Formats: sequence, structure tokens, C-alpha cells
Amino acid sequence: MSGTLYLCATPIGNLEDITLRVLRVLKEADLIACEDTRHSRVLLSHYDIHTPVTSYHQHNRVKKAEELVEKLAGGLNIALITDAGSPIISDPGDALVQKCYENGIRVTSLPGPCAGITALTLSGIDSGRFAFYGFLPVKGRERTDLLAELKKERMPVLLYEAPHKLKKTLADLYAALGDRGIVILRELTKVHEERLRFPLSGAVSYYEENEPKGEFVMILEPGSEEELLREEAAAFSEKPLAEQLAEYVAEGMDKKTAMKQIARERHMSRRDVYQALLAAEETE
Repeated sequence: MSGTLYLCATPIGNLEDITLRVLRVLKEADLIACEDTRHSRVLLSHYDIHTPVTSYHQHNRVKKAEELVEKLAGGLNIALITDAGSPIISDPGDALVQKCYENGIRVTSLPGPCAGITALTLSGIDSGRFAFYGFLPVKGRERTDLLAELKKERMPVLLYEAPHKLKKTLADLYAALGDRGIVILRELTKVHEERLRFPLSGAVSYYEENEPKGEFVMILEPGSEEELLREEAAAFSEKPLAEQLAEYVAEGMDKKTAMKQIARERHMSRRDVYQALLAAEETE
């Protein structure tokens, strides 16, 4: 019989934040796959756990996944941990999990700490619904496109950031989104845990004078409904109505439904949409 892959959540700061089940599995497993074996040994030593460890990180995740699946297929039980928090959530693990499913190997998750959820509970923001974006792309078109996507987001947005990238990320958010509100939390569950709430302009100014230290979770407040409606309308302002109508008809909408959709998106009456389309036809 094949073994089991255990996805084990580990503390994000305070070593006491670990479940009894995770401690048992880490002791009983045949092997522990760690993001950074040196970092993980602090936790393992604290709890007198002597299970053999191996590295599994972002740079070896594909090749190492094959090796670990071979061991699992041979009957070994393996626990996967990251430097902090839950595996897979902005951390390595997805390639290994997918490989296990492809090979019929059992995978189970042992819940526990997650920096994002911890930050949401401390934020003071209504977090019944939220959007998780993790770490932003470092640069280029991918980063620009994602910042444009954030501008339209109607829910609080959860972001992670490293201290050496925080200033640039805050400046980019301010440039793209304007003076949106943001809650910044750092060193969660640790001695110097901190929660700060600013408009983005204030966050940029604050970290110009205070060097970022520790790991950061940011929760970006959504824009006001009025602001979001203006942005939606502006997104369509440069596209001719007739072109937009033709696109929706090509997608399978009938003309009447397409005109209703356009009216909703542009915050116009259906009659005004009809008159504008008629006027455009007459000028052709």
C-alpha cells in the first residue's frame, strides 16, 4: 500500500500555535519535507521531534515532487511543512499534491495557522467576503495588469509582502488606486505584532520614515460604490456602443438582451442606448 502525504500547518510566529494532531504526525511520519530545513529544525527541536527531513522548496518543487511521490508509492508517510503557515497558500506544495493525485496517493490536510486569516481577524474590516491575491508579481505587464484588476475589486483584498519590497508595492498601489484605505499588519503572533491603518498616501509616508521590518500582510479596502461605478463607466467610454453591441451578439446574446447589458454597464437608460445606436447608424 502507498503512504499518505500530510499537509501540516505550522506556526507563523509563536511556536505554541500548533495543533496536537500536527505534532503527532510530525513525530510519526517517515519523512518531513521542509521549505527550509534549517528554519524548520527550530520548530522540530523545540518539540523534540527527530524525524528525518528533506528540502522541498520553490526551486526544486517539480523534480523533488517526483522523488517524494516515489517514496510515497513505496509506502512511506510524508509530512509537508513550510517555513510558516499552511502549505500551498502562497507557499510550495501544489506540484507535489497534483503529482500525488495523478498517482492515486492519499493526501490529507491538517488545518492550523494561516497568516492571511489571522490578519483578517485583526483588521477591523468587514471580512465576510474577501479576495486573496497573495504576493503581487514583481514587475512588468503582469504586475501592471493585476494592479488594474485590483482597482475594480469590490471586496477587501488580502496581500502578502516582504519587507524589502513593501515601499515599492505601497507606492505602486497608491499610483494605481488613489488614496484607498489599507490595514497593514506585521509580525503576527510575535512579540512585536503591529496593526496600522492608513490611507495609502499615509502608508507611503510612514514607511519613508520607518524602515519596514518583519513579514507583512496588507488588507486593501475596496473603493466606494460611487468610485467603482465611475471606473466601470470609464472603462467603456472609449469603446463605441455599436462595437460593444456587436461583441455581445457574437457571444450569443440577442440584440435586446445585449442592449440591456450595455445599459447596466454604462449606467444609461435602455432608451438612451437605443437612441445612441440609432444616431451612430445614421452617421455611417
